[in-house]
Amino acid sequence: MDSDGTQDARGTHAHPVPRPAGPPDGPTAPPRPSRAPGVPPAPDRAPRPASAVAAWLDAARPAARPGIWRHGYHPPKQAPEKLAPVTLAGMLVPLALAALVWSLWQRGVTSYQMAPLRAFTPDDWWWAGTVASPKVFEGQAVPSPGAEALVVYEGVSFAVLAVAVAVLGSWRAIVRHYVARRPQPARALIAGLLALVVLSFVFPDAFPLVGWSPAPVVDPLLSLAVLVTDGYELMASSFFTNTLYAVVTLLVVWPFARLGAWVPYAKQVLSARRSDAAPGAPGPDRPRSQWPALREAGQQEAADLLTAEVAGGRMNDVDCTRVEHAFALARRAGTPTAFRDTVLRQAGAAWTHPSGARDLPRRTALHDLLSEQVRIGSWVAAERTPQPYRGAGAALGPDVLGTSLLAVGPSGSGKTRSLVEPVTEALALQALAGRCAVVAVSAAGSPLGTDDAFDVIVRIGDASSVHDLDPYAESDDPDEAAAVLAEALAGDLDAVGTQSAATTLAQLLGPFRAVHGRFPTLPELRELLEGEEGALTPLREALVASGDDVMRRELDARARQTGTPGDTGRTLADRLALLNRPVFADFFGGGGTVRPFSLRAVAHHPLRVRIDLPERGHEEACRLITRLVLAQFHAVVKDGRRTHFACLVLDDATGTVTAESVRRIQRLRSQNAGVLLALRTVADVPEALHGPLYGAVGCRMAFSGVTTWDGNRFAQTWGTEWVETTEVAKHTVFADQPMTRALHALRKLVTGKAVTTDAVTVRQVERERWSASELAHAVPAGHAVLSLTDVKGEHAPPLLVNLRG
Repeated sequence: MDSDGTQDARGTHAHPVPRPAGPPDGPTAPPRPSRAPGVPPAPDRAPRPASAVAAWLDAARPAARPGIWRHGYHPPKQAPEKLAPVTLAGMLVPLALAALVWSLWQRGVTSYQMAPLRAFTPDDWWWAGTVASPKVFEGQAVPSPGAEALVVYEGVSFAVLAVAVAVLGSWRAIVRHYVARRPQPARALIAGLLALVVLSFVFPDAFPLVGWSPAPVVDPLLSLAVLVTDGYELMASSFFTNTLYAVVTLLVVWPFARLGAWVPYAKQVLSARRSDAAPGAPGPDRPRSQWPALREAGQQEAADLLTAEVAGGRMNDVDCTRVEHAFALARRAGTPTAFRDTVLRQAGAAWTHPSGARDLPRRTALHDLLSEQVRIGSWVAAERTPQPYRGAGAALGPDVLGTSLLAVGPSGSGKTRSLVEPVTEALALQALAGRCAVVAVSAAGSPLGTDDAFDVIVRIGDASSVHDLDPYAESDDPDEAAAVLAEALAGDLDAVGTQSAATTLAQLLGPFRAVHGRFPTLPELRELLEGEEGALTPLREALVASGDDVMRRELDARARQTGTPGDTGRTLADRLALLNRPVFADFFGGGGTVRPFSLRAVAHHPLRVRIDLPERGHEEACRLITRLVLAQFHAVVKDGRRTHFACLVLDDATGTVTAESVRRIQRLRSQNAGVLLALRTVADVPEALHGPLYGAVGCRMAFSGVTTWDGNRFAQTWGTEWVETTEVAKHTVFADQPMTRALHALRKLVTGKAVTTDAVTVRQVERERWSASELAHAVPAGHAVLSLTDVKGEHAPPLLVNLRG
C-alpha cells in the first residue's frame, strides 16, 4: 500500500486501473492514462478529453427507463414519416386548379371579370408600374374616385384562393414535415429561402431576375387607404408608402421566422459566443470533467484543482464519484467552506474510505458509478420488447435494488456468476464512494469476491477468522434482541409462533442483563431455556438481592412454563443446539480471540461486509445464521436517517424467508435499503408465503431452467396484457354465373387450388405476459426474464435479457 492509501493493481489484469499518482518531479510527460476494467469506454467525442477518466465523466447519460444501461445509451429514433404520393398529389392539384382559375379570371373568361379595371388606360399614373417601384406622381386627378376599390376586391379574391389552396392541399402538414423536423441551422436557412420566394411574388421589381406580375397584396392596401381617408395625399407620401412596404415585408417574413425558429437560434448563437468570450464563466455546455456544479456554486479554486487532477489521470471513477457525493452532502448541510478547504488540502484523495482503498483490486463487470449502475447483460430485441429496450444494455442499481430483488433459478443457471457477483462488486465500489453499505452472505464454499475487496469478513466456524458475529446486533433492549433471535430460531417453524418465542427469550434476556450487564452467550442461553436449576437459581437469587421485582417476576413466569405441554423453551433450546457445537465454540460471543462485529455499524458507515457460512455438514445451521443476519439487517436499517443505501445480498436464501421477513421486506423501500434473494426453487419457501413474497419484492428474475411450477408463480405475478391478434380465414368462392364458374374451374385446373377469399378478423385478446411453459422451455441458456420496479414507482415489464451479452 502506498503512502496515500492506494494500492497498485499492476499484474492483476490486462488493463491496469488508472491510479492516482503525485505530480511528476521534472518536466516529464505524464503517463498515458488507460481505461479501468469495468469502466465502459466513452463514446467518441470531439475534442477528445485529456484522460480516460475525463472521457468517462463527459460521456452521455440520458434519462432512461428502469433497467437500461445509461452510459452511452442512445434513445431509439422514430422512423421518419413518409408522405404518400397521394398526399403530394393533394398538394399539387389545388395549386394547379387555383392557377387555372386565376388565369381565367385575369383573361376575362369567367363571369366575375374585373371589367372596371379595363376602363382605365395605361396612361393613368396609378396603372403605370408596380407598387414596389411606383412612378413619379405628377399630380393628376383620378377620374373616378373610389374605383380603386376594385383592386381591393381582386386582392381579397387572391387571398381567398390562396387560403383555399393551403387548406385543401394540406400545405401546413407538408411544410411541417419537410421543414419543422430539420436541424435548426438548416431549418432556419430553408425558412429564409421560402421567405425570399414569397417576397419575390409580392415585390417582383426588387428581384431583377423575376419576370412575373406582382401578387395583389400591396395595391389593395393602398387602395383601401385611399377609400378610408377619401384623399390622395397619402399616395404622394413616401413615408406612408415606405411604412406600408415595411409592414408588408414583416407580415410576409414573420410566419417564416416562426417556422425557422430564427429568434431561438439567434439566442443560442449569441450565448455560445458569450461563453467562448468568457471561458472562466460556468457555461451550460461545460463538460462534467471541468466540474461545472462546483463553479456554479462559486468553488472556482476547488473546481480548477479537481479539473487538473482529472486531466492528469490522478483520479479514478471512484474518486470522482466520492467527491461529487461529498459536495452534495456539503450543499445539503450548508458547509461549502469546509468542502473547499478539504479539496484544496487533499485534492482527489479527499474523503477517502476509512479503509484507505480508492478502488477494488479487480473488476469483473462494467460499472458506471455516476449513474450507480452495473451492467449484467443486454435486453433481447424480441417481439414483446418495447422499442427503448431493444439492443440496450441491462443494468441494475440502488434505484431498483431499493425495492428488493428475487432471483429464482436452478444450480448452474448463472445466478451467482451473472447476478450476485456483479451486484456485490458494484455495491462495494459504491461503498468506497461513500454512497452504499453492503452485507454479502456467501453460500457454503463459494465466497463472493476477493478478501481485499471487503472491510470486514466474518468466517463463522473458521478459527482463522478475525471477526465474530454478535447474535444480538449490539442491542441493549432485551425485547429487540429477543425478537431478532426468535426470528432466527423459530421463524421457519409452524408449531412455534415468532411472538411466543420472542416472549420466552425476553423473559430470560431481561433478567440476565439486569444482573450481569450483558446478554448471555449461546451456551448460557441454552441452559436457561432448558430450565436447569443450576442456571435459574443463581439468577433468581441475584435478582432478589438487588430488589428488581419486575425482572424477578419475568424469570418466575418463565420458570412456571418450563416443562409444561407446549413449552417453547425446549424447542428454542433444540434449535439453539445447532449453533452450540464445538466448531462454533469461539463464535457468537463465546469468548474467543475474535472481535465481535455488529450489523448495526452498517446503518451508520459505508462498510463492505462479507459473511462466510460453514462449508459442509452444517446446512441447517447455515440457514439459521442466514435468518439471523436477515433479521438483524431488518432491525438495524430502520435506525436513524442514512445518507447511503444499505443492501443485503443472500447468495442462497433457502429456508430464510419467513412471514415476518416478508412483512419487513415491504418496508425496506422507505428505509433506503434493499435485499437480494437468490433461490434455486420457489419450493424452498413455504407455500403460504409464495404470493406475499412475490408481492413484497419489486424486482423478479426467472433464470433459464426453472420448472413449470416455479414459472407458474412468475406468470401469476406478472399477469396478463391486451394484445391485438389477426385471424385470417379462407372461404371458398361459389359463383352464380356460368362464365364465372367456368373461369374458376379453369383457374383451379391450372393452379390446383380452389378460388378462395380471405376473411380477416382483428380483435383484442388478453394474454399472459410470460406463461409457465414459456418460462420453463422457451428461455435459452444464459438468459433470464427480468421485471424491474424502481423506488419511484416506474417499472419495466418482464423482458428477456441475455446475461452473456
